[in-house]
Amino acid sequence: MIILGIESSCDETAAAVYSERGLLSNIIASQLEHEKFGGVVPELASRAHELIISTTVKAALDEAAIEKEAIDAIAVTRGPGLVGALLVGLCFAKGLSLQLGKPVIGINHVDAHIYANFIEQNPEFPFVSLVVSGGHTRLSYIEGPFRHRLLGETRDDASGEAFDKIGKLLGLPYPAGPRLDALATNGNPDVYKLPQGLLHEGFDFSFSGLKTSVLYHLRDIPEDRREAYISENLEDLCAGISHAITEVLIRKLEKAVLQTGVKTIVLAGGVSANSMLRGKARVLAEKRDLSLYIPRPVFCTDNAAMIAVTGYLKAGSGLYDDLHMKPFARMPKASPVTG
Repeated sequence: MIILGIESSCDETAAAVYSERGLLSNIIASQLEHEKFGGVVPELASRAHELIISTTVKAALDEAAIEKEAIDAIAVTRGPGLVGALLVGLCFAKGLSLQLGKPVIGINHVDAHIYANFIEQNPEFPFVSLVVSGGHTRLSYIEGPFRHRLLGETRDDASGEAFDKIGKLLGLPYPAGPRLDALATNGNPDVYKLPQGLLHEGFDFSFSGLKTSVLYHLRDIPEDRREAYISENLEDLCAGISHAITEVLIRKLEKAVLQTGVKTIVLAGGVSANSMLRGKARVLAEKRDLSLYIPRPVFCTDNAAMIAVTGYLKAGSGLYDDLHMKPFARMPKASPVTG
């Protein structure tokens, strides 16, 4: 079984090939032009995908040293994401499916982040997964392949969105999350006591209050002193912000472990590359005698390897789709089973 994976949900055009031998290729073409706008511009993203998707797929096939006729199925991101961007990947996958006579497999982008842990590892079911990215923060009980029970999700900003928005308040360039993380490593997280939203309330998350708290704190600094104040205290501010976000994530994750009784935890999504979060997850795993799985950083952010491996697992369960499938911008409403 050889699966071609295609990812175009946001501003990364990506293609990968996965088989029973493992990952054969993983190509990612990043759209750097969005940085000057301080965020992703949907129309520009869609146009960029159109320009490079064909060459990106060809590069993935070349790196895997296979002809396109050798693939057995095409896995492609259906959503959530930017609809225009998703349509580029979906249309390309459907066209290739018609040309080659191969089936297509629609992939939920958020679920694919979870299964990115299967690219190089093999977590045992059941487990609790924490997906943390720019658009999503979701805590789920994973009973088995594609049998998910949602425990909690964000009520407002996702964790990655909070990192980026707060980083922008501090004057950090987009995307601010990785830069904030790097600065936090040299800061003292105890200098600034920042709010930890919904820390003791169920499994849902809220990070908008933290963003507002930082905004008001900076507004209280006289305008002629604000820039110097941020510069002088930037590392401690970043450490305090990172601690406030990651502490909530880890406390909720621990609560989910205790409620479900699992012995395995899985982190996924772009924010799972955050050094403070990874460190706290390792402490939790040791404290509760848990097996911890986190993808390598290259597989935490958007990539096609996670789409290909998820397609491989779905194909193994006979979960194919047809050419009538459509993209979706947002995660479906919470239900007992997703995926």
